[in-house]
Amino acid sequence: MLKEKDTDAATVVSALTARTQLGQILKRVKTRRERFLIGRRGEPQAILLSIDDFVQTFAPAPDWLEKSWKAAERNGTASMSMRQIDAEIGRARASRRLKEKNPIAAR
Repeated sequence: MLKEKDTDAATVVSALTARTQLGQILKRVKTRRERFLIGRRGEPQAILLSIDDFVQTFAPAPDWLEKSWKAAERNGTASMSMRQIDAEIGRARASRRLKEKNPIAAR
């Protein structure tokens, strides 16, 4: 039978506790990255965890994306705004069109 207690992986709470204290539980999930195992009638029913915790645990980024993020940090491009990214893409596309249109003059 489930009891309300802390375990290594998750804090076990009853469905009634989860329902009455949802705001506090969500705050702990977000700020402390705590996990909660919600039980009903002594049986585990659901797990509540943060989005970041979920992504890191169950849907980690592929290696190529991790490498890309690290390269962006090194190059200083990780903090670019969407407007700056769009402008950079526009410049690259314009340069490519120029090379395709006139390959000799573009050199």
